[in-house]
Amino acid sequence: QVQLVESGGGSAQVGASLRLSCVASEHTSSNYAMGWFRQVPGKEREFVAGISWIGDYTKYADSVKGRFTISRDKSRKTQYLQMNNLEPEDTAVYYCAAAQYARGGYSSYVPHPEEYKYWGQGTQVTVSS
Repeated sequence: QVQLVESGGGSAQVGASLRLSCVASEHTSSNYAMGWFRQVPGKEREFVAGISWIGDYTKYADSVKGRFTISRDKSRKTQYLQMNNLEPEDTAVYYCAAAQYARGGYSSYVPHPEEYKYWGQGTQVTVSS
């Protein structure tokens, strides 16, 4: 089980930056890759970015490449999404996600979107011109 709590959402102007944070609490000795998804009303949740357990590999959706950066701290319990040059199309509820694996396994693996099983409550990001 992995519990996730996001923070850092809010409102921003086009071209501005925001940083999202997500703190994970986990009660077993396991590895967990982390990621970010987003959803707008009436649309399916979409993958934004993912990062491996040890942070050596990342993946991004084409729509955010070059603008967003995913990272996690040395404790591996907190991940971040640095969002630069925001666009109105980035407006959405952003969800932190995690995919859990047995300790020692999949350390450098970034999951496929369907493999994420744990979710935070979501944080709203609104970009206006």
